[in-house]
Amino acid sequence: MKLSFYIAKRYAISFSKNKAINIITGIASVGIIASTMALFVFLSVFSGLKEFSLNFANVSDPDLRVETNSGKTFSVNHKQEELYLSGKTFHVSQKQEESLHKSKYIASFSKIIEERVYFMYDNKELVAHIKGVDNQFVKVTDFNKHLYAGEWFENNSENVVIGADISRKLGLGLFDYNNALEAYVPKPGKGDIENPSEAFNKTLLFPSGIYSINEELDGKFVFCSIGLAQHFLTMKNNEITNLEIKLKPNADENKAREELNSIFGNSIKIKNRTQLNDSLYKMLQSENLFIYLFSTLVVILTLFCLAGAIVMIIIDKRENLKTLYNLGLTQTSIRSIFFTQGILITIFGLILGLSLAIAIILLQQHFAFIMITPSMPYPVLFEWQNILIVIMTIAILGIISSWIASGTVNKKILS
Repeated sequence: MKLSFYIAKRYAISFSKNKAINIITGIASVGIIASTMALFVFLSVFSGLKEFSLNFANVSDPDLRVETNSGKTFSVNHKQEELYLSGKTFHVSQKQEESLHKSKYIASFSKIIEERVYFMYDNKELVAHIKGVDNQFVKVTDFNKHLYAGEWFENNSENVVIGADISRKLGLGLFDYNNALEAYVPKPGKGDIENPSEAFNKTLLFPSGIYSINEELDGKFVFCSIGLAQHFLTMKNNEITNLEIKLKPNADENKAREELNSIFGNSIKIKNRTQLNDSLYKMLQSENLFIYLFSTLVVILTLFCLAGAIVMIIIDKRENLKTLYNLGLTQTSIRSIFFTQGILITIFGLILGLSLAIAIILLQQHFAFIMITPSMPYPVLFEWQNILIVIMTIAILGIISSWIASGTVNKKILS
């Protein structure tokens, strides 16, 4: 084994008398370096884009959201001392709300009312979500930190905070008390509608702030106080659609879920950010898999060049191999020479390519040489798991290609 490794090392670092073989071997080595760099850079770029996309979810979504299994709304009833279900309404006792305040896992929670609503302003129409929130909402999410104009509304006021896209589409300004934003929602109930104007609840809203996060979120929400939303949607004072919860730093999510289930029973469902953005996470995972497979295909093609280079070296060293065979080396030992040579070339390309790729990613991450806009660097993220993926991929494919190439050593070549 030591002899095979010694000869393989000599073949790997020395030049052949045949310039064509030197060129082929050099191309194979450069190909391994380049494909290693490409694989790590692609994975790091996608990790950066993934983190960039999920940052928006972190802004809009709480750590945990509690919803009812029995219907659309559940109620916080301060007079009831027991948990009971009544149709679509989920009643929560004051004792249970106190348990949330005392929880060692929950930092804060907010009562939410959310509904799709028809908006009209200056003969322009739009359907978006009205989201009634209490004064704890700003402690649960960071929406109020993304206001680029105006201010967050006061509790129990008619002021609202709208998205930048909603403002643009409707031509809305701020603090215009002469021209209100009209909101309409169908009235609950049964029976025939005789007068269409009586079929809808209507309220007048006055924007006091505009938030800007991304195009999707900027066109989704109109924030108002929870009292205004309850009155507009003809809901009881204790009715809400969900609870949004912020966990304490380093809190165990599983234990927090167990505590919530012990408080509310099995009548609720609890979703974290991943579950709230299930389609987004699935899309990102699918894209990540596609990028990895595409990059791996490039690596496979490159390592086939390595196999071809080793086969050419075997042909070039035929006379030397005959001598070694006649001196007593077995066919297996001679094969191991070229198998080891392929592994050495692969390791060299892997180390050099990975080192260059890591340097590129760290430089971009810290100094932002490539910009998307004058103020936004192209997102990249250095992750140790990407290094492990690259090492495993290159090593496995390098072993396979070296084994295939070394298998061309046979009795016919040695005799």
